[in-house]
Amino acid sequence: QVQLVESGGGLVQAGGSLRLSCVPSGSIFSINVMGWYRQAPGRQREYLAAISSGGSTNYAESVKGRFTISRDSVKNTVWLQMNSLKVEDTAVYYCNARANGLPYWGQGTQVTVSS
Repeated sequence: QVQLVESGGGLVQAGGSLRLSCVPSGSIFSINVMGWYRQAPGRQREYLAAISSGGSTNYAESVKGRFTISRDSVKNTVWLQMNSLKVEDTAVYYCNARANGLPYWGQGTQVTVSS
């Protein structure tokens, strides 16, 4: 079992930045990949970025160049640095971990971008 706790969401003006954090606990050594998703009202959950245990990263085209995923293997923390935020980035952001072939989700953190 893996538990995930996100933090760092909030209200920001368009063009601003936020950094989200995700701290895993439990069977952290079984985690292969961690990533970030978001879900806006009335829309499906959308993949944003992922980072493997080896440090390889992958991004959705919609956020490439604006968002950066990183991790600290000592602190077992994964971050999502979000720059040049747009109103359409408003959503609940979820941390995801895949361990032993199973997906785990955090509770989500709200990001609201105002115009």
